[in-house]
Amino acid sequence: MKHRTWPSRSGVSRFSSLPFPNMINSDVSTKNSTSKTLSKASSVSAPSGSSSRDADFSALPYDILAKIAASFTLPNLQAASLVCRSWSEALKPLREAMRLLSWGKRFKHGKRCVRPNIDKALDSFLKAAARGSALAMVDAGLIYWQMGEKEKAIVLYQRAAELGDPAGQCNLGISYLQAEPPKTKEALKWLYKASIGGNARAQYQLGLCLHRGHKVNCNIREAAKWYLKAAEGGYVRAMYNISLCYSSGEGLAHNHQLARKWMKRAADHGHSKAQFEHGLSLFSEGDSMKAVVYLELATRAGERAAARVKNVVLQRLSLPSRDHAMHLADRWRALPSC
Repeated sequence: MKHRTWPSRSGVSRFSSLPFPNMINSDVSTKNSTSKTLSKASSVSAPSGSSSRDADFSALPYDILAKIAASFTLPNLQAASLVCRSWSEALKPLREAMRLLSWGKRFKHGKRCVRPNIDKALDSFLKAAARGSALAMVDAGLIYWQMGEKEKAIVLYQRAAELGDPAGQCNLGISYLQAEPPKTKEALKWLYKASIGGNARAQYQLGLCLHRGHKVNCNIREAAKWYLKAAEGGYVRAMYNISLCYSSGEGLAHNHQLARKWMKRAADHGHSKAQFEHGLSLFSEGDSMKAVVYLELATRAGERAAARVKNVVLQRLSLPSRDHAMHLADRWRALPSC
């Protein structure tokens, strides 16, 4: 798979926007919102002997409770349901939504002896979304987007975004960037909210927008800040970009050690251009064996220039060393990423 974060060296800017990537499912942690909810609940719990009305959480309108819990994962939802009987009853539709969401994922990915069936997956996600699950809204939106029904997808992303779900906010922001014409102002608003919420993909996309300066003031320092947050959150393309920032001194002070660290990390997570550039770095340092491994991986991923360099390096290795390098490449597995 080719990664197009890095344009041709003849380009004016060293960074470029990516094509709209395939969205992936991402369950977003909402532990902070859960703890806040539970702490609020405990702070208003009536002491022994107080009136039942003071401790009756059923007085809290369901739509407010649903907004609070819409983005909860199953463990958080179960914890909130234990606050009191009224909350347990009020959150029953969301617990049902979680079961439907689980079935939807099974149908989508073919898990637990269930054959993949995208129609059944969509049906399960929509039923879960109707019960208030923001996570299901995002999953249903993903399927609609992949089916080319982008308007339906955007409606679902917007519902999830307004409920505070970072993945929904991120997908909505990217959808606005892909609109004709792009709705840049709205896109940046939602990307920023998702970034503040800890969504690494949104942090990377926000960094790209700020770095490119397309219909927004270019701010390389701010872009580098979001690249770094996204990289620390496990987003591979951000790892590559932050390495370039450290290497070139764009947005951050030049630091060869950190540039090398992030380039290697991106390479180990499967970024083909990072594999190529890290291979070149290893070769320049005299480590031909490791250089061949990374250059071979980049070649297999479609980096043509890597193949030419690899062939040159191979000529300097003995036959046993060549075979060992190819064996290491065959056994290599990318590290998991977000």
